[in-house]
Amino acid sequence: VQLQASGGGLVQAGGSLRLSCAASVRAFRRYAMGWFRQAPGKEREFVAAISRSGGSTYYADSVKGRFTISRDNAKNTVYLQMNSLKPEDTAVYYCAARESTLVPTDLTYDYWAQGTQVTVSS
Repeated sequence: VQLQASGGGLVQAGGSLRLSCAASVRAFRRYAMGWFRQAPGKEREFVAAISRSGGSTYYADSVKGRFTISRDNAKNTVYLQMNSLKPEDTAVYYCAARESTLVPTDLTYDYWAQGTQVTVSS
């Protein structure tokens, strides 16, 4: 399984970005997908996750109401729409995959993408 995250960049506070994560894998629909982030000097933390069908989504309290995770199983891609961005959202963002009916909200994913940098200026 190979994952490629993209879409990061520099944005002003209050702005929006959409991250994408393309998966090179057969049967993408068998994988729960998650987004995580890691700020300098901090541990990697959970941001959002989505079930295999896309019918269930989970969010960290810090992003609830501002971020939306979605997936397109026909395109083998998961997205993270980030609105109302804050300087504290600045981090490297990672997507991850796990072949599972469960949807982990911790670091127990099997496959990880290289990160994409998101910087929010005040």
